[in-house]
Amino acid sequence: MKTSERALVATRKGLFTITRGRSGWAVSAVAFAGDNVPMVLPDRRDGAIYAVLGHGHFGTKLHRSTDGGASWTEIGVPVYPPKPEGYEDLDAVQKKPIDWTLELIWALEGGGVDQPRRLWAGTVPGGLFRSDDAGASWTMVRALWDMPERKRWSGGGLGHPGIHSICVDPRDSKHVTIAVSTGGVWQTRDDGETWAVGGPGLRAEYMPPDLQMDPVPQDVHHLVSCPARPEMLWAQHHNGIFRSTDGAASWSELKAQPSSFGFAVAVHPVDPETAWFVPAIKDEKRIPVEGRLVVTRTRDGGGTFQTLTGGLPQAWAYDLVYRHCLDIDASGDRLVFGSTTGNLWLTEDQGDSWHTVANYLPPIYCVRFA
Repeated sequence: MKTSERALVATRKGLFTITRGRSGWAVSAVAFAGDNVPMVLPDRRDGAIYAVLGHGHFGTKLHRSTDGGASWTEIGVPVYPPKPEGYEDLDAVQKKPIDWTLELIWALEGGGVDQPRRLWAGTVPGGLFRSDDAGASWTMVRALWDMPERKRWSGGGLGHPGIHSICVDPRDSKHVTIAVSTGGVWQTRDDGETWAVGGPGLRAEYMPPDLQMDPVPQDVHHLVSCPARPEMLWAQHHNGIFRSTDGAASWSELKAQPSSFGFAVAVHPVDPETAWFVPAIKDEKRIPVEGRLVVTRTRDGGGTFQTLTGGLPQAWAYDLVYRHCLDIDASGDRLVFGSTTGNLWLTEDQGDSWHTVANYLPPIYCVRFA
């Protein structure tokens, strides 16, 4: 498979491009300097780039570039319908009213090759939207929003529930799997007309004993599928690493050292047995174990894990890696990840050795090979 020579880095204060030149990888450009860019999507179908901008009081904006980032055009954003008068909609845990208003585009993915202008957007407070005109207009997927189980969703690190992971089956673009924090894993096989929650095996240790195996209140931090074997799914969960070999019909819990907690996960594009994670201490700490930044890798489906340290700081490193801040290119050899402290590392040998690309970027929210 062809390797990527460029990656996009979405940060608290701009969208940076890194490219591979004769002397290695380096930052080569910045767009939206000073603006909050929580999400970026390089669309591999037509080369377009989509950038989400968070303007605080002025709301969320979405921009598209068709010339590699040289120029940008503002396009549409998802719009929630009016909440019916007298309708009670509360966060399941915090019991706070949920406003039917877009707070954040937390996931952005392209549709299948047979849907050349289809985009999917996962949002906070928990709505899923789709566009069939490359983002000019958006439609809420009401079948998911109106599921009675949605009232059992709750906010995780954010105040309200949010959809952060969207996996489109390359064999069947009508088959889409999403993950919600906090609300479990959900699937449609008919392009969003009907939805079903994933099967058993996920475990939420933070819930009362009788609800720990309930598939709905599961805080999946990030979900990925293997492009060559889409039924093989990996989930970095709030309290562990989980794997499904049957398309989310069931899950197995895995243990890794130095920790099974984290936010990011990447799977090899061809080999579903190989996956990478960036562990940390969970809950109120959220820092690398003992101040040592490591990446863990399994090559046998989670039977064993290797701790990868080559080129990474092993003392006084308190970088946290968010859920969208680890990516792998189509070759399966190059990975890149960035941290909350603006550090960016890249490997060209599946993680055996890492090279520092940048140290002084703003806090990093998303990285993607282009």
